[in-house]
Amino acid sequence: MKFKFGLLAKIIVAILLAVILGRFMPEPFVRIFATFNGLFGNFLNFVVPLIIIAFIAPGIAQLGKGSGKLLGLATFFAYFSTIIAGIFAFLVARNVLPNFISNGAMESMKNPEEFLAQAFFKVEMPPLMGVMSALIFAFIVGIGMTAIKGDVMKRGFEEFNVIIEKLISFVIIPLLPFHIFGIFLNMTYGGQVAKILSVFAIVFALIIVMHWVILLVQYTTAGTLNKKNPLKLLRTMLPAYFTALGTQSSAAAIPVTLRQSQKTGASEKVTNFTIPLFATIHLSGSTITIVTCSLGVMMMNGMDIGFAQYIGFIFMLGITMVAAPGVPGGGVMAAIGLLQTMLGFDETMVALMIALYLAQDSFGTATNVTGDGALSMIVERFNKETNS
Repeated sequence: MKFKFGLLAKIIVAILLAVILGRFMPEPFVRIFATFNGLFGNFLNFVVPLIIIAFIAPGIAQLGKGSGKLLGLATFFAYFSTIIAGIFAFLVARNVLPNFISNGAMESMKNPEEFLAQAFFKVEMPPLMGVMSALIFAFIVGIGMTAIKGDVMKRGFEEFNVIIEKLISFVIIPLLPFHIFGIFLNMTYGGQVAKILSVFAIVFALIIVMHWVILLVQYTTAGTLNKKNPLKLLRTMLPAYFTALGTQSSAAAIPVTLRQSQKTGASEKVTNFTIPLFATIHLSGSTITIVTCSLGVMMMNGMDIGFAQYIGFIFMLGITMVAAPGVPGGGVMAAIGLLQTMLGFDETMVALMIALYLAQDSFGTATNVTGDGALSMIVERFNKETNS
């Protein structure tokens, strides 16, 4: 039997090598990969809006009259999943963290990005439009093609879809392990992330456990509705999990998430629509991270935490996170306004919150991405029921 060295194996090897080499490799070596990461990361940012348009617009057109209903279902389940994750995180963290975090002065902590090796040079690749603009454009064009029942634009967008698929298959996916290697190499070289992890180790351990619990809930629900083994479904999605773990970007993981979601049995017609959409609006993992880290920061500052005060923050967070860019740190950047206005965070608390989030961002993103596969199966199941 011939062993196939697949994407998942390549990603795991890349992470392990990066953690080992990052401890003793000289700065010029790390800077080479930092330069590659900068170029590849900018290229991904350029391509992401094109991916969204290439998959969502023709996807809506193919769905025809059912597209509006599918959009409603997808949005409802994404928001519901995010809110449930936030409430779950609050209840667990509120009862567990006081046993490990005592009230006291907040420890000074620097932004981990300051310690990373810098690229030799940068090449700016500004996207043609932002993620939200791409989503809106895709919705308008897709629904418009359905309304006018025209074939010319539909064929054009279908061919554009093929072009982007080939770009994903022959350029992005083969280079992803090198990108992930460079990110983990730089993080290990910088060392500051490890210091933050050691200070808030119990918070991060709790977050990761909650991430996997929420994934088990999501895939148990999807598996029950579709009469499939939840653990097998979850195993199928592991390449997407590790891709997001390395890139720290839901948007960058779209190609792998899309491929693995279709392997779970979800139809290509539905996943081409839901996966790019969920990459922007479904953030259950990031919500767990923000809720738990913010509670930890508040406890360190001796602040009073009541459910009535916090539930409003969770509901608003679910809405605000939709505007979060699918890039590293995007979730906490979108939440800063709410942290300040609804929870009373000052500048020092916000700085600590950003540092904590950045140190753990990859795990939240990986949970977001992996959960997208379960939600796609749930959406497809309910869409079939309403069509029958």
